[in-house]
Amino acid sequence: MKVTLLSTLLLTAVAGTAFAQQQPQFTHYGFNGMYLNPAYAGIKGQGEITAIGRYQYFNYSASFDQGGEPKTYMLTGSFPVQVLGGGIGFHIYRDEIAQSEMTNAQVSYSKHIQMGEGKLGIGVQGVYTNLSKGVYRFIDFDDASIPRDGSDNKFDLGAGVWYESPTFYAGLSVNNLLRAEYKFQSAIYNSAQEVTGYQETARYIGENHSYFTAGYNIEASSSVVVTPSVLVKMVMPGKFGDGGKFTFKNNSYEANVRATFNDKFWGGVGYRYDESFTGMAGLALAKDNALRIGYAFDFIAFNQDARALSSHEIMLSYRLPKPNMATRPAIRTPRYSF
Repeated sequence: MKVTLLSTLLLTAVAGTAFAQQQPQFTHYGFNGMYLNPAYAGIKGQGEITAIGRYQYFNYSASFDQGGEPKTYMLTGSFPVQVLGGGIGFHIYRDEIAQSEMTNAQVSYSKHIQMGEGKLGIGVQGVYTNLSKGVYRFIDFDDASIPRDGSDNKFDLGAGVWYESPTFYAGLSVNNLLRAEYKFQSAIYNSAQEVTGYQETARYIGENHSYFTAGYNIEASSSVVVTPSVLVKMVMPGKFGDGGKFTFKNNSYEANVRATFNDKFWGGVGYRYDESFTGMAGLALAKDNALRIGYAFDFIAFNQDARALSSHEIMLSYRLPKPNMATRPAIRTPRYSF
């Protein structure tokens, strides 16, 4: 593709590779299993709703054109449904980066299987994505692969497995199984570089993304739980099943350790490979510590070209009461059997 535009340069720079930023990243990944994996739906045994706002490379501004800091806003929900033998969930996010704006909605179902002290969830999801492109600068004005004010929407699929126990969790998922191809209009120019019409010749592939995450709860004392966790994000160019999809440069690696005090306060530090050091803090409020508020900070320590030095993230989460705590079981007697 001949196009060299400021926004595309920004996109490539902040992503690390051409594929790595197709989907947003979150420092609060340890609180955000519903975004990572459809099998997470309802696995905790109680409903939870989580909202996250992220400003990546905060206060970075492009020299001209639309661009600057990527912004992401997301809402997720996870609910156990006993009659279905599992749970349902959803997530919706809006991601803005340079000239691209993506709105993504997913609905998930997870089948739960009891395994020892824990549960295994097997999940599937339906994915809807709307992607729009703005106006780009070009080197060759007749380059037919440059999108211009176009948008497209596609449906796709995802699947995953998730194991959850009181001390350990792990999940593996993959989305965009259909690897949908988005088509955008591009401009037709005359010799005076004036737009004379449009054609659908610009293309964008929704790459397969895979997520592996795991964490372990260590009871350091009667009031303190320490949770080390990892997240590997794999972006897999090429058709599904290609042997060259799993390459080191297309992956992102994160590690975090978090300490929680009385299930009410937490703090943690982390590292995102070849990009940043991270920190987080939060507290829980309301009855049974159901309302959780968290803040995360990324210090961009590597590859600082075309990036600001920090990213900021705010999380708000509410845990619903467990079903058996909310209602008493019905009392049956023969008196009412007529």
